Amino acid sequence: MNAREELKAQIDRKARELGFDACRFTHAAPPASAEHLQRWLGTGRQGEMAYLARNAHKRVAPAEVLPGVRSLIVLAVSYGGGGAEPDAPAPTVNGSTNPRGCVARYARHDDYHDVLAAPLKALSSYVNELGGPGTRSLWYVDTGPILERDFAQRAGLGFVGKHTNLISRQWGNWILLSEILTTLELEPDPPEKNRCGSCTRCLAACPTGAITAPFELDARRCISYLTIELKGSIPVELRPAIGNRIFGCDDCLEVCPWNRFARAGRLMQSRARRELDTPALLSWLALDEAGFKREFAGTSLLRSKRRGLLRNVCVALGNAGDVRALPALRRAASEQEPLIAEHAAWAVERLERR
Repeated sequence: MNAREELKAQIDRKARELGFDACRFTHAAPPASAEHLQRWLGTGRQGEMAYLARNAHKRVAPAEVLPGVRSLIVLAVSYGGGGAEPDAPAPTVNGSTNPRGCVARYARHDDYHDVLAAPLKALSSYVNELGGPGTRSLWYVDTGPILERDFAQRAGLGFVGKHTNLISRQWGNWILLSEILTTLELEPDPPEKNRCGSCTRCLAACPTGAITAPFELDARRCISYLTIELKGSIPVELRPAIGNRIFGCDDCLEVCPWNRFARAGRLMQSRARRELDTPALLSWLALDEAGFKREFAGTSLLRSKRRGLLRNVCVALGNAGDVRALPALRRAASEQEPLIAEHAAWAVERLERR
């Protein structure tokens, strides 16, 4: 084993000690998908995520993010292996069955940004120690201008599937990515090739047709975008397709055959929040601002803010078809927050039509 291979081995061992499930390496040249990103942004399919266009020049040039960068260390943790109990009894409110909502799997844990911050900081410091004086490293967990899925594929951690998410042959779809940019030169790992074959299950599974073609996503139709990133009203024509999803959507991930290899990772398994598996919608609709912050402290759901989450809850209750939700929805339709009131009124009208 030469010196550069030994460096990689030491970093990999440290990464696993810190709880990461996978650690791979690649060089810092621009990703091959740079041109595709520009075309995608040019069509406006990013919706209201203006930051994607604002820092696009950095996303395709790691040296714009960290001058002198030589390598990227790409890391993954698995959040697979958990899930809702399908036969759990439905909660009740005032003696009535409380309709349930669906939260994306990754969000049924403590906020991964917080969970991964400490181990990423520790690993970055370790890399700097190995590199010696003058070595600089910068870590991100879904927060920096990095095309992380593209670099993860080039590092051999997985491949970008037709649903545009990364798929690992060892961990399936249920993985969270992070990366360390470093001025330390490390031997790159071989890239992973696409292994989707002729499978199109993810395209067929998308409730809103957001995967417009293999490897093409229109975020403006994606339920994850609509329930998290979109800050205003959800388009009326898309509301019925959202079903009971109140924070994100896993449909295209759930159907992927590579999930047969998915298993629980060490780090996220211990941070599961089982109360988010099948949440009681009427209970959440009753939350005031203080209750919202208390209920979701330390979770990703805080990102949506109360107005966004209760907007989603109203849509889910309108789709549930349970007229016993009408009293709560009528109260919500009188909310001072216009976004909640609008979607509650829509849900009331939808249920009354039934």
